Amino acid sequence: MNDRQSIDLAAMLCSRLCHDMLSPVGALSNGLELLAMETDPEMRANVVELLEQSASVSTNKLKFFRLAFGAAGGFGEQVAVEEPKTLIEALISDKGNISINWAFADPTLAKPAVKVLLNFAQLGIDALVRGGTLDIGAEVRDGACEIVVRATGPKVAFDETIGKALDGSLDPSQLSSRTAAAYMINLLAEENGGGLQFHKSDEALVLGAVLPQGEGMIG
Repeated sequence: MNDRQSIDLAAMLCSRLCHDMLSPVGALSNGLELLAMETDPEMRANVVELLEQSASVSTNKLKFFRLAFGAAGGFGEQVAVEEPKTLIEALISDKGNISINWAFADPTLAKPAVKVLLNFAQLGIDALVRGGTLDIGAEVRDGACEIVVRATGPKVAFDETIGKALDGSLDPSQLSSRTAAAYMINLLAEENGGGLQFHKSDEALVLGAVLPQGEGMIG
């Protein structure tokens, strides 16, 4: 990837973050305007409750994107599996129609593996437009971390351009805010000597990754 493509990727990731943050931050702004005009105590209490919900959603999304997209300098090279679990559970806290099953064989994962796991989970959540189940697992075996995320539900949605970004066949000129995260983790996997794969059917999307666990892993 050249400097121009790196800048484009960073810009698209920022666009994706802004797109996802616009709704909860906009709700905060609208709520504050209502609070300034409302005088009825009961209505004010309802507005405050909505403000608290919007603030919680905003915080959860920022924490998620910090580790999924950013350098996440507050973490070491190994990250406790409770961190991605907490972030993913928070991400679906307002989606009552999605449930998660966990299968982690190790207490920690390397930071690059966590980034792939979080982005896989985001793709799985986006695919479950009518709700469903996420099965998320990771295991370190024979010197490599194996990651699997399976999204199962009715009418699973998955953009083929995201698939191209995952398998490395996407032309960089087609990069967009929708494909940037998938493109990023493909580069991350390649840089660490690993690879990504996926399979899509009408009722399931399966995302898989194998990442060698060497000392020189790039996160």
